[in-house]
Amino acid sequence: MSAPVLGSAERGAVAPEPARYAFGEFFTEHMVTAAWTREEGWHPAYLRPRGSLSMDPAMVGLHYGQAVFEGLKAYRQADGATGVFRAHDHAERFQRSARRLAMPELPTDTFLRAVDELVASDAGPLPDDPALSLYLRPLLYASEPLLALRPAHQYQFVMIAFLTGGFFADRPDPVSVWINRDQSRAAPGGTGDIKCAGNYAPGYLAQQRAASAGCQQVIWLDPVEHNHVEEMGGMNLFFVHGSGSRARIVTPPRTGTLLPGITRDSLFTLAARLGWRSGEERLSVDGWREACRSGAITEAFACGTAAGVTPIGTVHDGTTSWRIGDGGPGPVTLALRSALTDVQRGRAADPGGWIRRVTAAARAH
Repeated sequence: MSAPVLGSAERGAVAPEPARYAFGEFFTEHMVTAAWTREEGWHPAYLRPRGSLSMDPAMVGLHYGQAVFEGLKAYRQADGATGVFRAHDHAERFQRSARRLAMPELPTDTFLRAVDELVASDAGPLPDDPALSLYLRPLLYASEPLLALRPAHQYQFVMIAFLTGGFFADRPDPVSVWINRDQSRAAPGGTGDIKCAGNYAPGYLAQQRAASAGCQQVIWLDPVEHNHVEEMGGMNLFFVHGSGSRARIVTPPRTGTLLPGITRDSLFTLAARLGWRSGEERLSVDGWREACRSGAITEAFACGTAAGVTPIGTVHDGTTSWRIGDGGPGPVTLALRSALTDVQRGRAADPGGWIRRVTAAARAH
């Protein structure tokens, strides 16, 4: 079954309805590819029509999981250009992921040129609709046909794109979450702080269990004690203590078992811009429950490239459950969400090189 492919000749060539564009389904017409070999290093990257890739059944990436990826978004700006959010930071995280799996690091300038080429070519259907964005998926995998247990000597880089609507509306309904107490998303010293393919499929079973419990997302706990809150699905978590100008925003510390999210980092800067203190703190499940009951924690939300800022309304832990605040999206959550989208879409001042502007002229470089 082939994935739907969108035309990209001109801006406005497609008049999408945001609700139709589920995440990861509607791909654009082109992709950027580049190969690496031990003898020659990186070969030139090329923009070409999106299509199937040839693959030997003994490919290292398929058998041993030597594959890393990234996810970043482009947004239509007020002046008609397209802005890619924190592309340089995604390029650097892509390199860290590759380094951890003994893979060649794609040069930053190659990554950024691939972004420019693909966005300039395929952002045409992206309208001014604030609910839509162009999601870019860079992938690097070991392509050598070999079943010996060693790093491959051949790799393939691919960058594709798809048009997607947001996970939630402008005033999102909070999600319900299920606490997973008997599985771990990552292990100390493992790969929890990078984006590698092997991190994601092990979470599918937990997501199914969450759905069976009537919840939309999974809360992952620390892998040692299974007691402290770390992540939600593939997103970072934040908790709001207090309210108004005295609100304080905290997130679990980077322990090596959770992803250092780029959206997470952005929210620290935006919280300061809005006058709120923020930082890192450990939080146990019992502490979360009691702080919600006492009113000390007034809001909670998750964040990530795909979902932006997602409020959490209720928590389910075995046979117990509790509500966060009044169960609705809180004012701090909504303010941070608005501040983030305003920067991404060029409606607010760029804090410092976050937006990489791409126009049709980029195709000439």
